[in-house]
Amino acid sequence: MDTKELKRLVEKYSARHIEKCIHQQLDKGENQCELVEETDEVISELSKAEVVRELMDQGMKFSEALRELGRRIRTVYGEEEEGS
Repeated sequence: MDTKELKRLVEKYSARHIEKCIHQQLDKGENQCELVEETDEVISELSKAEVVRELMDQGMKFSEALRELGRRIRTVYGEEEEGS
């Protein structure tokens, strides 16, 4: 998912609605957030959107929230590499 699509999701849907879409995708294989891809990909993208939306709800701008998401992802991958 590109940044424009992520921004569209976080501007259009609340964090609660995005979470609902995640559950719909897991339960039914489709969701109301208009993402049509493989389930794993949809869950990944919706999860990112949910984090960004939550950060924006806390007062961050989209660009700040996106950078924070990137930092968190890098931290997780760094921890995985250390454990390997």
